[in-house]
Amino acid sequence: MRTVAAFLVASASVCSAFTAPRLARTPRAVRPTAARQPAVVMAAAEKKKIVVLGGDGFCGWPTTLHLSDAGHEVIMVDNLSRRNIDIELGCSSLTPIESPEVRCKAWKEVSGKDVRFVNIDVAKEYHVMLKFLEDEKPDAVIHFGEQRAAPYSMRNDKAKRYTIDNNLSGTHNLLCAIVESGLDIHLVHLGTMGVYGYGTSGGEIPEGYIDVILPGGRPSKILHPAYPGSIYHATKVLDATLFQFYNKNDGLRITDLHQGIVWGTNTPQTVLDERLINRFDYDGDYGTVLNRFLMQSALGIPLTVYGTGGQTRALIHITDTAKCIELAINNPPETGAPVEILNQVAETRRVRDIAQMVASKTGTPLSYVNNPRNEASENELDVSNEKFRNLGLDPITLDERLFDEVTTICQKYKDRCVLDKVMPTSYWNKKRTEDIETKGAVLSTEEVIVGTEADSPFQQATITKEDVKVGGKK
Repeated sequence: MRTVAAFLVASASVCSAFTAPRLARTPRAVRPTAARQPAVVMAAAEKKKIVVLGGDGFCGWPTTLHLSDAGHEVIMVDNLSRRNIDIELGCSSLTPIESPEVRCKAWKEVSGKDVRFVNIDVAKEYHVMLKFLEDEKPDAVIHFGEQRAAPYSMRNDKAKRYTIDNNLSGTHNLLCAIVESGLDIHLVHLGTMGVYGYGTSGGEIPEGYIDVILPGGRPSKILHPAYPGSIYHATKVLDATLFQFYNKNDGLRITDLHQGIVWGTNTPQTVLDERLINRFDYDGDYGTVLNRFLMQSALGIPLTVYGTGGQTRALIHITDTAKCIELAINNPPETGAPVEILNQVAETRRVRDIAQMVASKTGTPLSYVNNPRNEASENELDVSNEKFRNLGLDPITLDERLFDEVTTICQKYKDRCVLDKVMPTSYWNKKRTEDIETKGAVLSTEEVIVGTEADSPFQQATITKEDVKVGGKK
C-alpha cells in the first residue's frame, strides 16, 4: 500500500514539475485494447442504465433526477457519509432534506419514474460493489462518491486522513470492480478545476492535456501539470493518475470532468415537490462561495470575503452540472481512446466582484476576513470549455434574477441557520492559524451603496471602508 501511494505521489509530482513550450496539437494514435463484454446490447437511441455514486449529495441528487427525467434507468448509490458529517460539524443543510427513501418515493409520485437507492460504502465494501455491478450490468457509472470540500479536508488530521482514505480507496475499488466485472462500463468522474491550481497560469488552461517537447526534441502530449491547493484537490490529482493507468492497462473508458464551483440550489426536477429539495450548505467548510454570500445577505450577515477577494474562480450553476453529466454520458469515448477530460465551467469571476454584486443588490456590508487558505491573494484564471460548448451546452451565467431563487430559499429556511458556523474554522497550516490568532479573523469591512451596479452588474461599486477591531485593537 505504501509503495502504491508513493508511486501515485511521485507520478503527480513529475507532472506538476514539468513545463515546456507549447506545440500545435498532433493526432493521437488509438491504442488497441482487448475486447470487453458489453454491459447491455442496445440500439443507438435506447436509454441507458446508469449508477450514480454519491447520488444523495449536493450534485448527485439533482443529477439523478435529471437523468431519470430524461428517460434513463437510474440507481443511486450512497453511504450517507455527508449526512454523518453534518452531525460531526453540528450544522445540517439549510434546506430540510428528506431521507433517500422518501426522496425516491416522492419522485415516483410526481414523475411516474423509478429511482432505486442502494446503500454501499464503495471505499470499504469492495466485494459488495463488485457483485452489484455484476448483477446490475450498468452502461455507465457516475462517480460523485468522494468527500468534496477542500476546507473540510484541511480541518484536522482526522479529516485529512479520512479524505485520502475515502476518496482514493473509493476510486480505486471502483476501477478494480469494473475490471473484474468484465463489463464495458463508461466511468464518468466529477473532478475539479482545482487540480490545475489557482496561481496565475499565464494563459488559457486547456482541457486536460498539453503538447510538449521532451528532451531530444521529441513531441509528446501529457496531462496538464497539477498544482493542488488542499488534500481534497490532491485526491482528485491522484484519481487522474489512476484513471490514466487503468485506461492504458485495462482499456477502461473514462471521462473526467474538471468542474468549477457550483452555485444555485434547485433544478427543474427538484422544485416539483418539497420532498425533492436539494441540500444547501452555508457553513465555512461546505458552503460554496456564491451560495454562502446569498445566504449571508438574506440574513443580514456581512459577506465573508477571504483576504482581498482577488481570487478568480470558475463557476457553474447546479442545473448545468446535471446537463453536463448527461452530455458526457451521451458522448462516451471510443474503446481504445485516451481518458476524455472536459472543463465543466460556465465562466470565471473574481470573488470580490461577486461579493460586490450581491452587496449592491441587498445593501449587505462586506467583511474581509483573514484568509484561512494558503493561496495567492490575487490570481487570473482563463479556462477553455470548448468541448462542452461544441456538444451543445449553453451555460447559465451569473444573473441577479437567478439570485432571487436562492435568496427566497434562504429567507424561507433562515431559522435553521446556525450563525456561529458561518465563519471559517479550518485553517490550511500552522502559519495561517498563528496569523489569524495574532491579527484576528476579521480585517476590515466595506459598506456598498445599494443600486450602484444597476447599469453593469460587475462594475466597481462605490464603497466606504471602515476599519474594525483586529486582535482587540482599533
